[in-house]
Amino acid sequence: MGTVIQLENQINNSYFLLKNLVEDKLILVEEKIKSKLTSNVELVQKMSNYHLDTGGKRLRALLTLGSAKLCNYSKGTRDINLAACVELIHAATLMHDDVIDNGSIRRGKKTLNKVWGNHSSVLVGDYLLSRCFEMMVEDGNLEVLKLLSSTSSRIAQGEILQLQHKGEVDMLEETYLRIISAKTAELFAAATKVGAILSNMKTKEKEALEFYGKNLGLTFQIADDTLDYNSELKLFGKKIGQDFYEGKITLPIILLFQKSKNQEKEKLKDIFLKDIRDESDLNYCLSLIKKYNVIKACYQKAHHYINLASNSLLVFKDSEEKNILENLTSFSLARNF
Repeated sequence: MGTVIQLENQINNSYFLLKNLVEDKLILVEEKIKSKLTSNVELVQKMSNYHLDTGGKRLRALLTLGSAKLCNYSKGTRDINLAACVELIHAATLMHDDVIDNGSIRRGKKTLNKVWGNHSSVLVGDYLLSRCFEMMVEDGNLEVLKLLSSTSSRIAQGEILQLQHKGEVDMLEETYLRIISAKTAELFAAATKVGAILSNMKTKEKEALEFYGKNLGLTFQIADDTLDYNSELKLFGKKIGQDFYEGKITLPIILLFQKSKNQEKEKLKDIFLKDIRDESDLNYCLSLIKKYNVIKACYQKAHHYINLASNSLLVFKDSEEKNILENLTSFSLARNF
């Protein structure tokens, strides 16, 4: 048990090491986000303040700052501005996501849509995106503008693709990967590539960091989806079964359906066709997940992307930044907050 705890501490340390590495700039990112969300419209200000109070890991901002540092960026504050921009894109997508999924809890607090309603949440999400585009234009780099605007477009398409396949327990694994690639991995990839663009790195380094971010994002999302069915863990305020009750088809359900017998397959189809699933439905799924060792299978899939992410950093010279980013791949899979 002691060895497991030591391993977990080492894994989670990679996140805190990255945070400590760029702490002075992360403080400025928070200030930039706060200033950009200032509004004369009272409701917008209230909702923005509420969102800021919910906190978050700021992982995407950290990736932008860490990648810029890896590439020896040291001229000015563009990394701070664009790290804030990436975080605002992420925040906007979460607000829209909660409306689509009828989410009620995020980071241990009621979601914006539960407090102020769907209409206000959609519009405030749009407000955040419009602020992002202002920041992109202010930066003045066409490559950055093209990257972040196309990323926003792909995220929206990922949301629609997920909605299109809602309730399909026989979804192809390839379709699931397309969804999480668009919804999650694209923004991770953009966050890391921005660091290389700011530093005027060559195409090889830009592509390496983009590839790193994409595979880190895939690992992160697979782990997040798996945690929803890992009844052995009680982590970071995420309620077990949240995705299940919302009817989301994620990797654990896809792999479970593949492994199940015909009678079990039919029952799984019936469960996900229901408008409302109850605790007995969840317990049935959890029992099958345990029976077929699905959690282990999910983590094995994720390890493939961990290796791809780590190997992509080989083009960079050894450094503290490189070491931290390499270790962050394990954090994304085995984090406990």
